[in-house]
Amino acid sequence: MPFPYELQLGWRYTRAGRATRRNGFISFISGVSMLGIALGVAALIIVLSVMNGFQKEVTDRMLGVISHIEIFSRDGQALADIDAIAAAARKNPNVVGVAPFIAAQALIARGEDMKGALVRGIEPSLEPQVTDISTTAQKGALAKLVPGEFGIVLGVELARSLFVQPGDQVTLIAPGGQVTPAGVVPRLKQFTVVGTFDSGHYEYDSALAMIHEQDAARVFRLEGPSGLRLKLKDLHRAREVADELAVTLPGEFLIRDWTRQNKTWFAAVQVEKRMMFIILTLIVAVAAFNLVSTLVMTVTDKRADIAILRTLGSSPKSIMSIFVVQGAMVGVIGTLAGLLLGLGIAYNIDVIVPALERLFNARFLPQDIYLISKMPSDPQRGDILPIALISLALSFVATLYPSWRASRVNPAEALRYE
Repeated sequence: MPFPYELQLGWRYTRAGRATRRNGFISFISGVSMLGIALGVAALIIVLSVMNGFQKEVTDRMLGVISHIEIFSRDGQALADIDAIAAAARKNPNVVGVAPFIAAQALIARGEDMKGALVRGIEPSLEPQVTDISTTAQKGALAKLVPGEFGIVLGVELARSLFVQPGDQVTLIAPGGQVTPAGVVPRLKQFTVVGTFDSGHYEYDSALAMIHEQDAARVFRLEGPSGLRLKLKDLHRAREVADELAVTLPGEFLIRDWTRQNKTWFAAVQVEKRMMFIILTLIVAVAAFNLVSTLVMTVTDKRADIAILRTLGSSPKSIMSIFVVQGAMVGVIGTLAGLLLGLGIAYNIDVIVPALERLFNARFLPQDIYLISKMPSDPQRGDILPIALISLALSFVATLYPSWRASRVNPAEALRYE
């Protein structure tokens, strides 16, 4: 024989014909188990791919506003010898952009409306090297930030909450006042709104304002930029590069990468993804353990065949192998079908979801709520490979007990009434 007879018999039992009602029912149960495994694997791949897509979408929008790494002085004041620090940072081969900035908390008021904001002083010509804010801002808005003219660019949600538009005046109230004979007077400065930006991330669109670095230094009484912002070739190496810079930069600084800035959010996403993986794996487990009932019924139906094989010299190990092969075939076929179905949907979800929306006349992702209108999907090998291996492992484990029962069949007892 070209293949071991255990493999041939196992495959034959997997595709058992429907000559009898019992055989037909066994084939039906086997098919249901195979379908359950396929649907479970497909559901896992689709859900994790969509979660990866959402995470990537949010991360991209977030990194369009914040930088990969930020370097501050420990006392919160202006960085001394900032040019030397920037030159040292550029020597790292992973750094592709460096820009100075000033960051401070302030109040922005217009009439009776007042909002807290993170005010960022930037150098407009260098800002595109570290963020994508110029692509989300109104055309030419950053170029209008001219030192001495006190222009300001607001997040679109912040501008909306203050009821301002380009050309309107707002008042920036800096923390800490100035002492006068009449007491402590808050430091106020009128700014002209020269544009807005829409990053698609509500946290920043509702609380971030940008002014020129020199204007920020005058308002917040600093001698120069309070920090540097860096952009990297590979954003996923931000923590590693930050640790390298802590050793190589001349002096002691506070170095913060983007993963530490948003540590709580990323931790929550990872926990949610892990829990979804566990929950959906239970679907695969239930489908895989349906194989137990399928194989038990097959063993009961094939007792006479098992007895004949034993009398012809087959060992209990060979009998067990036959039914392990049968269950494994169901698991392999179900897993492969699930992989094809899941990947097919995950890679074409941008076509499938709009078709379903047109069919049911509904919007699954209203843009005014979720800020994105298309279902994102990002299948990753690191998710797909474990899914396939777990599905195959569960299918194999489910075959062990029925196969062991088959190997324990007594030929004399099985043939007594045949």
